[in-house]
Amino acid sequence: MEEQKSNRRVLTGVVVSDKADKTIVVMVETLVKHPLYKKYIRRRNKFMAHDPQNDCGIGDTVSIIEHRPLSARKRWHLEKIMEKAV
Repeated sequence: MEEQKSNRRVLTGVVVSDKADKTIVVMVETLVKHPLYKKYIRRRNKFMAHDPQNDCGIGDTVSIIEHRPLSARKRWHLEKIMEKAV
């Protein structure tokens, strides 16, 4: 069988909160070029993601993938933990 390519977005960020049960808050930083001044600006967004085993801790670098809505604000799912915080 052939693998079907997914067109769901995948983002990488840092966990900033793990207080809720089975939920993490991931801060994703992107660089955007200013249209007039041509300087790169850091934009930060926070996404709530589902962490079913409560594996993540604050400071971990994780990869999250788009998912169906799980609650009012949770539309992302933990794909993998790339680096654990020390």
